[in-house]
Formats: sequence, structure tokens, C-alpha cells
Amino acid sequence: MDETPAQAGAVRVVVVDDHAMFRAGVRAELTEAGAGVIDIVGEAPDVDVAVEVIARTRPAVVLLDVHLPGGGGVEVMRRQPDPGTRYLALSVSDAAEDVIGTIRGGARGYVTKTITGPELVDAIRRVSDGDAVFSPRLAGFVLDAFAGSIEVAAVDEDLDRLTEREREVMRLIARGYAYKEVAKELFISVKTVETHMSSVLRKLQLSSRHELTRWASDRRLL
Repeated sequence: MDETPAQAGAVRVVVVDDHAMFRAGVRAELTEAGAGVIDIVGEAPDVDVAVEVIARTRPAVVLLDVHLPGGGGVEVMRRQPDPGTRYLALSVSDAAEDVIGTIRGGARGYVTKTITGPELVDAIRRVSDGDAVFSPRLAGFVLDAFAGSIEVAAVDEDLDRLTEREREVMRLIARGYAYKEVAKELFISVKTVETHMSSVLRKLQLSSRHELTRWASDRRLL
């Protein structure tokens, strides 16, 4: 993706997300809230492009979606482990296994896409300075995981049956979102949501939204 001219003294940032509309929204928010503080030097929609853009632009911070075509955010960090670049996960998912897996993969923080522009600017600056940044609920997941009270491996087998997009749909539906709300959140059509939902129920051998919510709650995925 094209880079913008550098701003002296600003934190150099690359935005990695497979939704062009979301990347545009992040750019607009950071341009307004982080004027003179944040310099977006590149964007990428998938793992391969992200690795190339990060290597070429050498940003201080990468805003990284968890679920990406080509292997996910963890794959980006594995393939581009430059110690001079820090990673801040910015995802629609606040599920325990996503948070923990991403931190184990090398991210310095994890925030959800409900974050405001000024909050995101602050998170980027803190990660650039070497701090770890989490939404409060997500910090609890990390503490629980490393204390041994969340067994991430226990949910992996079931989740591995689902594609990344099916996982996103599953979590939102399990939280009570209507199909139209899920479609808006994920930038997909209602028909696509219905197709993913049918696949999720079939793969998990469940028969209703109620059963899905209970399944997800039992596994601390909500």
C-alpha cells in the first residue's frame, strides 16, 4: 500500500486489517485525533502485504487485526520479528483465546475496535514507549492465562473447526447480535452472515442460537 510523507517526531504506524473501509476509518480517526503525533506510513490487507510493508517502512507500531487472510496477526509477527517494531492488536474479537494467543505471539497490547480515536492515539504512544496496553477486561484474561486459570488448549479443538470469519460471526451471534448488526459490524451481507451461521451450527453440532450462546459461555468466549 502507498505510504504518506513522514512527519518529524511522530510515531510511525502501519495499519493492518482486511477491511478497506475499516482501515480508512482508522486513518481518519488517527489523522484527526493524532495530528502531529501519529504518522500512518503504510497499510496492508493481509499477511503477505503486511510483512512487505513493515519491512519497507519500519514503523514504530503496527496496528494489527487478529484475523487476517494468510495466517492471522500472529503469522505477521512471526514473519516480521523486528525488535524495533511493536505490535498493538486492534480487533473486533475480545475472546480469551484470541487475546492470549496474540500476546503470546509477540503483541505488546490488545484493544478492541470500540476504542475511541483519542484512546487509540494514547495506546499507540504507550506501546511505542514500551508499555503494555490492554482494555481492562482483556488484561484480566492475560493475568488469568498466565496464572493457569484459563486453559486455552481446551477450546482450540472445537474452534479449529471454524474458519476465522466463522469465529467472528459465532462470537457476535452468541452475544445476542441480530444478523443485520453482525453484517454491519463485519462489513459483510446479511446473506453471508446466515451462511456462516449455518456452517457454525453444523460444525459444532448445535441446533440453535441458544445452544451456541451456552457453548460459547461455557468456554469463556463471550
